[in-house]
Amino acid sequence: MAPPRISLRDVRKSFGSSVALAGVALEAGAGEVHALLGENGAGKSTLMNVLAGVVQPDAGVVLLDGGSWRPRGPAEARSRGLAMVHQELALCPHLDAAANVILGIEPTMPGGVIDARAASRLAGEALGRAFGDRRFDAHAPVARLSLADRQLVEIARALATASAAGETLRLLVLDEPTSSLGASDADRLLSLVRELAARGTTVLYVTHALDEVARVAARFTVLRDGVSVAAGDVASTSADQMIRMMVGRDVDAAYPRSPRSPGEVVVSARALAGARLPVDATFELRRGEILGVAGLVGAGRTELLRAVFGLDPVRRGELRVGAAIGPASPARRLSQGVGFASEDRKGEGLALSLGVADNLVMSRLGPSGLALPGRARAAAARWIRELGIKCAGPDQRVVELSGGNQQKVQLARLLHHDVDVLLLDEPTRGIDVASKAEIARVCDDLASRGKAILLVSSWLPELLGMADRIAVMDRGRLGPARPFGECDAAALLREGVGA
Repeated sequence: MAPPRISLRDVRKSFGSSVALAGVALEAGAGEVHALLGENGAGKSTLMNVLAGVVQPDAGVVLLDGGSWRPRGPAEARSRGLAMVHQELALCPHLDAAANVILGIEPTMPGGVIDARAASRLAGEALGRAFGDRRFDAHAPVARLSLADRQLVEIARALATASAAGETLRLLVLDEPTSSLGASDADRLLSLVRELAARGTTVLYVTHALDEVARVAARFTVLRDGVSVAAGDVASTSADQMIRMMVGRDVDAAYPRSPRSPGEVVVSARALAGARLPVDATFELRRGEILGVAGLVGAGRTELLRAVFGLDPVRRGELRVGAAIGPASPARRLSQGVGFASEDRKGEGLALSLGVADNLVMSRLGPSGLALPGRARAAAARWIRELGIKCAGPDQRVVELSGGNQQKVQLARLLHHDVDVLLLDEPTRGIDVASKAEIARVCDDLASRGKAILLVSSWLPELLGMADRIAVMDRGRLGPARPFGECDAAALLREGVGA
């Protein structure tokens, strides 16, 4: 009988006094899609880094196809058939997609000269498998690609790496692979995962999307506080049971809905158009309500929020914020009580190298242009407590926090500035169930206290659970907003694809 493709027994890892892994066990066979579940901070990222050779375990046994697995670094792990795609992508934005796919694995001719024809073939085959029948320009700079397309380029890079090494892709580790994808691209990725598994690749699928687990995985392992606390067959385990395993308790209603009384219009747009997107957007956002915006990735939802906040230009149409008419700079919008939380929290939403306190105060300093450290720490301590941010204290660097806690820091900055209008772009992307529920609770409380929230989300149950009204954007055009009670997921999806 063949040994498991990947086997871990009592794997442990500490960083100083911080214990990241306290005893992890996991087994997955060849051709199996195995889901790795757990809250942010449960130890999933550290475990992935152990497998990829980024860090060495302090104790425990890791076997690949029955042999010891201790790669001395990511390059050795890749050369032996392991590929890992992180949620936060590691692409070179100034290079095109094809160059990113073959970066570091360029085929060469005698003398070390790059074999351009072989390189083009390798990149083309990998991109073709990742993108399927979609038309895609392999020579488009990555900086110009959507997050969804960048994710697929990373998948292509993983495929090309194993091929270039003359090695079967034995183990593919995917970290929240669909968190930036719309429905059609997510379906393509899940189909690709099943295709790879059918060819014998073992896929370790790290996700918070339990519906995807049911669609693609055969078995699962749950980590909590660095320990593998449960494992089982997906088919015989309900989503509610998995959630209880992850958080160690029942999660309260994910989407609370307090009594709300929508008031005056605080932001409105009429026939608004940006430089490229949106094409045509008309809406009214009222005090004391959450207005949800649904639609596919690339439909123009993010561009709508950026245009309102002043990050992207407005080409035509009317935009009104309070009594002010017309576009304005982000600084002006902040002074008008409007705050923006980007979906790309690591790229533009946070200063990762700075501490929690610095991130809270940096977008609005005091009258002298300075932020007093004592006051910043006191403010940070308040929001750490109120939002349940798991960190060592106000001075801990944001880069060291889990994704869910980073997202809470971004939201805490808006709350600290006491903005009246919150523009939230995918606020729960890639975070765990408990953090999603906490952010939903905060948004509900804000709306019930008269704040206005414009919420973009690709997760339809989230929009249906949080929003008072929902509008769908399709190819840059924003449809009419309807009360949440008149909407259902199927209808929103049909409207989003122009059906």
